[in-house]
Amino acid sequence: MIREQFERPQHILSASQFGRPFLDYMYELINTIRKYDKSKDGLVYLQNLLGHRRAMLYFTQPSTRTFLSFQSACGILGIKAAEIRDPSTSSERKGESVEDSLRTFASYVDLIIMRSPVAGLCDRIARLLDETPRPVPIINAGSGPDEHPTQALLDIYTLQRSFKAADGVEGKTICMVGDLKRGRTVRSLSRLLTNYPGVRLLFASPPEYRIENDLRSFLLDQGVPFEETTNFRDAIAAADAIYMTRVQDEYDVAAESKKVDSSAFKLKFEHLASLKKDCSIMHPLPRRDELDPAIDKDPRANYWRQERNGMWTRVALITILLGVDHNIVLPTL
Repeated sequence: MIREQFERPQHILSASQFGRPFLDYMYELINTIRKYDKSKDGLVYLQNLLGHRRAMLYFTQPSTRTFLSFQSACGILGIKAAEIRDPSTSSERKGESVEDSLRTFASYVDLIIMRSPVAGLCDRIARLLDETPRPVPIINAGSGPDEHPTQALLDIYTLQRSFKAADGVEGKTICMVGDLKRGRTVRSLSRLLTNYPGVRLLFASPPEYRIENDLRSFLLDQGVPFEETTNFRDAIAAADAIYMTRVQDEYDVAAESKKVDSSAFKLKFEHLASLKKDCSIMHPLPRRDELDPAIDKDPRANYWRQERNGMWTRVALITILLGVDHNIVLPTL
């Protein structure tokens, strides 16, 4: 295990809070944790690390992978996890504020994992709890269209595993495709990629789905070369990794997504011949027709590995937040 050279986080709220030392530490930690999965003794050891802790999964936005991977991560570490997936089943139905609800949860648990359609809610709750006698850690598991930091961390891990060279992500061209305006995974991943020298970003989308000005300004300030294009075929041919995303129409106000022609931004089986032989194809899922299922069998398709990596990434994050990552060594396994 490499020695940590970063300030340990109190909460996981934004991709911007992570620097290269943290990312390198996470990569080594996840790889070490995965080795415990190779034996019963290893899994029992992990389960005993946090069997005395409790967590709340507060997911008020639909989720499959993120919810199940966090639930599984808690189980792997022995954490007892409660859940609320519909605020209508809580006292919010009676008019209780979300702030009061979350402060109530903090009275009973040691960790709150939140997914919400409301941008900035996780940050607001973290600040609120920090001012109380019981400031439990908050993990942002998806916050409106603005951030999804744990997805970005598992994406970086997947990219690092995909590139065999010692320099990993450094110097690579990453092409992100789809609804880049409202895609929180794209926003968070783009911010993390600025930690890797020589990375070049290609943003391929319809004009209506271009990245927002805040991300554009951030990349300019960081000196990261990027290009926005509507030429999908040329962009994917130049990429070392392709990050496909779906249209985020859950944020529509008046079905405006139906007015946007995204037909030219779908990765099809026929496109595989034009890709680099070692290109990594990724997708945060769920997918629609922007990613052809016929591609699944291609060795460059990494999105199902990416999906499973989410569980181990979240195990590692929880061990860091709750201070047991230093107990993860492999002396006898």
